[in-house]
Amino acid sequence: MNTLELKKMANEIRKGIVTAVHSAKAGHPGGSLSAADIFTYLYFEELNVDPKDPKKPDRDRFVLSKGHTAPGYYAALAHRGFFPVEDLTTLRHLGSYLQGHPCMQETPGVDMSSGSLGQGISAAVGMAIAGKLDDASYRVYTLLGDGELQEGQVWEASMLAAHRKLDNLVVIVDNNGLQIDGNVADVNSPYPIDKKFEAFNFHVINIDGHDFDQIRAAFEEAKTVKGRPTAIIAKTVKGKGVSFMENQASWHGTAPNDEQYAIAMADLEKVGEALCQK
Repeated sequence: MNTLELKKMANEIRKGIVTAVHSAKAGHPGGSLSAADIFTYLYFEELNVDPKDPKKPDRDRFVLSKGHTAPGYYAALAHRGFFPVEDLTTLRHLGSYLQGHPCMQETPGVDMSSGSLGQGISAAVGMAIAGKLDDASYRVYTLLGDGELQEGQVWEASMLAAHRKLDNLVVIVDNNGLQIDGNVADVNSPYPIDKKFEAFNFHVINIDGHDFDQIRAAFEEAKTVKGRPTAIIAKTVKGKGVSFMENQASWHGTAPNDEQYAIAMADLEKVGEALCQK
C-alpha cells in the first residue's frame, strides 16, 4: 500500500475501534486509536501473514503486549481478512470470539493471549529465541504501552533479548503519554524511554507514530540491524482521530454513548472524505 492507502485503511480501522467499543458498552478506545496507524502498517505492509492460513509455520509473529487495546488489534485483523468486519460489533459479548483481551485459542490470527501487562514482551522474546534455535526466517513483533514500561518484567525480558542478540525481534512502544490514572510522567515516569532501551543494548528508533513515512522507514531500518533487537518508540496521541477523545486519559477505558458515538463517527467520516479528495 502507498501512504494514502495506508491512511485510508487506518481511518477504517479507527471506525472499527469506535464501533466495537460502542457495541460492547465497554473497552479501551484511547490506546487502540493511538496505535491504529501502527496496527495498519503491521498488518498491511510489514507482517508476513496469510488470513487463509493463520498458523503457517513461517509466518511473522505479533504479540499485543498491551492486550487491553484489543479493539485496535481486532479491527486490523478483520480488515486484513482474518474474520468478518461485521463481527467487530460482537466485542465482549457473551459467546463471542472477540473478548476484551486477545485469546489465541479463539481468535483467528492471534498468536498469543495477552492482557497482563509486561507478559507479552516476554512471550515475544521466547518466540524470537525459538526462531533463532530453529534457524527460522520469521520475525517477531510486540507492541507495548508506555505505562506498561512501569512493569519490571518488561526490563527482564529486554535484558534477555539483548543478551541473546535477538535481531529478529522488534519492540514497539506506543508512547501516547497517558495511562488509566493520568499522565505517565506523573504516575511513574518511564522517561527517557529511548535511553533506557539503549542501555539494554537495543537499537533504538524514535518516530512520529502517526507518520506512515516514518513508520515505514523505521521498520525497514530494523531489518538491517544485526546482533541486537530493535525498539521503535512511537510518539502518538491517545484517542487519535476522535476530537473529544484526543489526549484525554478518561478515554483510556470508557465506551462512548450513542451521542458520543455519532460525533466520533462523524469525525472519522470527515477524515475519510478529506483523504478521498487527495
